[in-house]
Amino acid sequence: MKNSVRLFILVSLLLFVTRSAFFMPAATSKPIKAELPVLISSCGQSPGATMLKVIFKKLNLEHEPKAYEFNMLADADDLKAAGKKGQPFRTLIVVMGASLKGMGAAGISIDEELARTSRLIEEAQAQGIAVIGAHIEGMKRRAQGAEAGDNTDELSIDAVAPKSDILVINKDGNADGRFTIIADNKSIPMVLVEKNLDLLEELRKIFSSK
Repeated sequence: MKNSVRLFILVSLLLFVTRSAFFMPAATSKPIKAELPVLISSCGQSPGATMLKVIFKKLNLEHEPKAYEFNMLADADDLKAAGKKGQPFRTLIVVMGASLKGMGAAGISIDEELARTSRLIEEAQAQGIAVIGAHIEGMKRRAQGAEAGDNTDELSIDAVAPKSDILVINKDGNADGRFTIIADNKSIPMVLVEKNLDLLEELRKIFSSK
């Protein structure tokens, strides 16, 4: 008798929990969106920024007078100048990942690059411009892919990722969960992609007006 009562209570509880879960409203995630026009720049002068420019060209986004501008060495003054012309940028994409060769060609040090990036992001935040931190070259553009003692890739990430409104990350570059930790700690929405074709489609969604 006692066993029957226990069984009845257990089944009743199970049905209650199941029924409650069934009628519980499903969690909805807000679509990740950003606006045009976009300024694409770099923190570290790696090829990733140029790769992103090529992807934006393929997107064929429509905006007058133009959907995006590419400037590897963009500074705060570029954002100010666009605003004064009445054509302010709405989104700043900073591509993370450092190249000693790229910085050498530009004639700048990592310290100068980090200072420029800091000024750029601070001005974007002051103007209410959305900041997207992008890391699209995978683990080869992380400390694991750098020469011994070279931590410039990680310095680039530290300068951009925690200050971003959105993170767009190649999954391979997040193999150690570095970006996931930053996104969770700072409550930053993050888009993970496996390849450039996925990146193209995700960016199309982000900048779609629908």
